[in-house]
Amino acid sequence: MDWQVFLNDDGSGRTYLQWMFDAWGWTLAVAGCSWVVAMVVGSLMGVLRTLPNSPWLVRLANAWVELFRNIPLLVQIFLWYFVLPKIFPAMQAVPGFTLVVFALGFFTSSRIAEQVRAGIQALPKGQRYAGMAVGFTTMQTYRYVILPMAFRIIFPPLTSESMNLLKNSSVAFAVSISELTMFAMQAQEETSRGVEVYLAVTALYAVSAFAVNRVMAFVEKKMQIPGFIVATGTGGGH
Repeated sequence: MDWQVFLNDDGSGRTYLQWMFDAWGWTLAVAGCSWVVAMVVGSLMGVLRTLPNSPWLVRLANAWVELFRNIPLLVQIFLWYFVLPKIFPAMQAVPGFTLVVFALGFFTSSRIAEQVRAGIQALPKGQRYAGMAVGFTTMQTYRYVILPMAFRIIFPPLTSESMNLLKNSSVAFAVSISELTMFAMQAQEETSRGVEVYLAVTALYAVSAFAVNRVMAFVEKKMQIPGFIVATGTGGGH
């Protein structure tokens, strides 16, 4: 194998190594921005799915989850990039990066919404009643009582979803975002050194996913409540 290929000029005044790290930055940017969108929208939809006495909001949130969860991610990317700008001409001025972030963020939000719903429903009903007993409104009960506990329960699957989001960011190549997968495809064609290029890109994806895992594990450890145990299969805790 010839690893010197990364020191060659790519024709634009930079080396392939510099190009690869630039692409890595775009991958992290897409994943990071999409994660913010997914967490905000997913948390909101997860809460709406568990609201008492609000059937229309529950149906709306359920429809959101089913819509974005059941359409393949790549199809959603194409819808955002090619179809919606035709229907809404104002969107033609929106950068492709932003469209990909929303597509990936909304897709992931449907999965996070399901996790948030499961976490909320895993809590004893007494948690909700306790908040209401001290005079909290429904929103205050969710903010101060239910969600802090629910997020601690769902942190392990949330970690896996965050890693999946990082890997799913590779679909951005389909709309010409210069991230790692696009770099790998173009660099392999230009240099004919596919083994070296794809091994290097694979290593960067692995390092990134491992870093996400460690960061989320650190946050999970800091968020743990001493003595709190989720009773498997019963949806209870103490």
